[in-house]
Amino acid sequence: MTDYGLLFRELAVPRLVGTANHQKVREVLKRELAARGFVVEAHAFTGRPARALLGTPREVHGINLIAQRPSGRRAVRPSVWLVAHYDSKGQPISMAVRLIGFFALVAGLVGILLSTIPAVALLLVGLSIMLRNRVNDNSPGAVDNATALIAIFMTLDQLPAAAPVGVIFPDAEELGLLGARALAADRPDLFADSTVINLDGLDDVGRSTAFLHRPGRIGAAVAEALKARRWRWLPVIVDGMALARVSRECVTILKGNWRTVWIIHRPADSTDRVRLDGAAIVAAGLARALRPA
Repeated sequence: MTDYGLLFRELAVPRLVGTANHQKVREVLKRELAARGFVVEAHAFTGRPARALLGTPREVHGINLIAQRPSGRRAVRPSVWLVAHYDSKGQPISMAVRLIGFFALVAGLVGILLSTIPAVALLLVGLSIMLRNRVNDNSPGAVDNATALIAIFMTLDQLPAAAPVGVIFPDAEELGLLGARALAADRPDLFADSTVINLDGLDDVGRSTAFLHRPGRIGAAVAEALKARRWRWLPVIVDGMALARVSRECVTILKGNWRTVWIIHRPADSTDRVRLDGAAIVAAGLARALRPA
């Protein structure tokens, strides 16, 4: 039986793309997938980080992991892909502060167009916050996104081996969805007629949220199993946004509250504050929705 706590501690270490820890975590994921009977394919790619991220190289090299169980039949693809990015990043300011800065920036720009008095002040506040958006490697990324990696293994362990489920661990999500974008461009065949269930940030606290990129029957069943709030738009950037373009249906599952966004990308996002209750809840809901009748 898997010791999920021990595995969680192996995964929840600072792992910015290209670092030694990043490579170690990739090998741990390959080990765990192989132990469950999956054949793992490495999909290498090169991409340029998002321009809004300061302190990143002009170009990064990443590796997506694509895992399928041998079916004995040619050209058989999983009908459901469980997806969770495995890289992490640190930043001097939390996601909550960045969201405040983003909305202040937008409000300032709109205010200038409408010639409102506080527009310049809002613009300056937004710019001062966004200019601190510098990437580092000091966050263990426990909630974002080691909890989701654990939830996928928990889900697999509750499903029969014959379930038509594959796993994708995209890389470089934190630098602008680079791995997911590369998959959508290079390997759209993987997702034809398939459902993508992307997991991103599963805290112990708060309610589950279903970010419905491309609604469908399975995504609705997952949302129902989790009693999740359903949204068609959220102020977050997740891999599901890139993979929805090439899949039949696509949903991202998140879990947390306002306290969660205050620790994302910060050193406080560590195993010390996570019991994996959220991961277990989501995994149980996924297993109920995906288990063959």
